[in-house]
Amino acid sequence: MPHNTKHYDTLGVSPTATETEIKKAYRKLAIKYHPDKNPDAGDKFKDISHAYEILSDPEKRESYDRYGDEDPLDVAGWGAAMDPTDVFAQLFGDVAGSFGNPMNNKRPRKGEDLIHKYSLSLEELYIGKKVKFSLQKNVICRQCQGKGGKPGSVKRCSACNGLGTKVATRQMGPGVITQTQSTCASCNGDGEAIRDKDRCKQCKGAKVVNEKKAMEIFIEKGMRHGEEIIIRGAADEQPSIESGDVVLVLQQRPHPVFERQGSDLFCKVRISLAEALCGFSKILLTHLDGRGIHVEQPAGQVIKPGDTKRITGEGMPHRKQPVDKGDLYIAFDIEFPESNWLTPEKLKVCF
Repeated sequence: MPHNTKHYDTLGVSPTATETEIKKAYRKLAIKYHPDKNPDAGDKFKDISHAYEILSDPEKRESYDRYGDEDPLDVAGWGAAMDPTDVFAQLFGDVAGSFGNPMNNKRPRKGEDLIHKYSLSLEELYIGKKVKFSLQKNVICRQCQGKGGKPGSVKRCSACNGLGTKVATRQMGPGVITQTQSTCASCNGDGEAIRDKDRCKQCKGAKVVNEKKAMEIFIEKGMRHGEEIIIRGAADEQPSIESGDVVLVLQQRPHPVFERQGSDLFCKVRISLAEALCGFSKILLTHLDGRGIHVEQPAGQVIKPGDTKRITGEGMPHRKQPVDKGDLYIAFDIEFPESNWLTPEKLKVCF
């Protein structure tokens, strides 16, 4: 059970709730207690948003379950929590504009995000890594400043009257009329027209050019498979449109020795029958950072097939708290001798 269940109680979910259940509970409560619909529920809305901010983040949720409100992460930055309305807007998107001042809807339209899968090893997730990469993306043409042509050469498209779309009306029968909307073929939906001779020589009227951009990110210790690193506003540029984000989705490759489960590591090690019966003191395996893991098994403490040994603090680092680690679990595979490994003469000596 978690150290503290206050945030779970705030959202009305159990400590074993899934991400989907937590999101569903927050949606319901956030709409009910939003200040624009319920002006007297400002503090309640803040508590709901703060609880969701923590429980919707796997790393924050794990730390909260372990330490509660005394979590060291709180000192490192949880106190500077997101604005409750920002949490609401992230989940509901443009729907949030229907609450409060409608002028908020006049923000520039945002372009599409660029999503890339980034493959890396378990070792890199253990020790962290600085990653440099290049990305092909559209940037606003510097020569025409995103206009597409010389000053004054850009005119409103006469075919669609600058709307970028055309509406066709069709009568299907007596009293039945349908309308269909399509992108204007003359301006390709831009709503603008430029004569060929006036087009920018650099971008050929496209307003953007394709360039290779160098980027750098840092893989933090303890990050997980499927976790996202978001580079805000780094996606394709378009005039009058807010650039989307570049989203890197971490993809951990299978490891030949270790298997990760949360912050814990699991592995299987083979030992001899003599070691299982008589004990041992030796480096049993090499860790993800190259260190040898020394294990001591006292004589007389017999290891049976399938037995597991737990080594505290030798698992994966916790993100944001890399000095705090999970545990390492070693399952023993005992190597038995082959049949007839002793000759009849040696058996007589032994018995």
